[in-house]
Amino acid sequence: MSGHNKWSKVKRIKGPLDAKRGKLFTKLIKEITVAARTGGGNPDGNPRLRHAITAAKGASMPKDNIERAIKKGTGELEGEMIEEITYEGYGPGGVAILVETTTDNKNRTVNDLRTLFKSSGGSLGESGSVAWMFHRYGQLLFESQKYPEDKIMEVALESGAQDVSTDSDGVSEVLTDVADLYRIRESFEKLGIHPNSSAFSYVAKSTVPVSKEQAQGLMELVDSIEDHDDVQRVHLNADIDEKILAELRGQ
Repeated sequence: MSGHNKWSKVKRIKGPLDAKRGKLFTKLIKEITVAARTGGGNPDGNPRLRHAITAAKGASMPKDNIERAIKKGTGELEGEMIEEITYEGYGPGGVAILVETTTDNKNRTVNDLRTLFKSSGGSLGESGSVAWMFHRYGQLLFESQKYPEDKIMEVALESGAQDVSTDSDGVSEVLTDVADLYRIRESFEKLGIHPNSSAFSYVAKSTVPVSKEQAQGLMELVDSIEDHDDVQRVHLNADIDEKILAELRGQ
């Protein structure tokens, strides 16, 4: 899991540089809409929607925005049909990249992504071209400064998690089967243990080491992809040295 944990660290380092509020709201609204469309508009019976609403409230999204997004998902309000599509490609250094999107115009999304990949010297691939290099899990991240590592381990194993690890920065990662993510998250929350984040994640089966120059181009590509309104999450199989990461982010 080492390559995966390094990418988790990339996300934590670059996180404060990300979120423009408007873009964040756009992404959250799409997630709420899709969750309501696929699982119904009642959060009590729809764990995905329940946690999407929690994320939206955590970002201080107005209640009216949340309710409109739910109603668009259930069809009570008119709105564009939003699709979930995962795109695959290669970035600098031959790094495999998966891009999860929610879009109301897949032609626009794929053309924009193709341009971004091409500008970095990479390429957008066909469906299945890199997905086989990853396992899909549910992922929960906790700060061990808030919650003891042994308690995270205990709850995770009792709840049926697949793997638990803590990195040198004190961030504990719990991996679950996809079907168990929301159930295991709720097992923690019933005990007052709240994750910093919970999401489905693609974990690389093996990683590709990249040089400093390749890492710079890769991070610029990932930044530009994540800045796109249709993009929800980006996953890759890069193995980037922590010293290079810190230098690139001015740490």
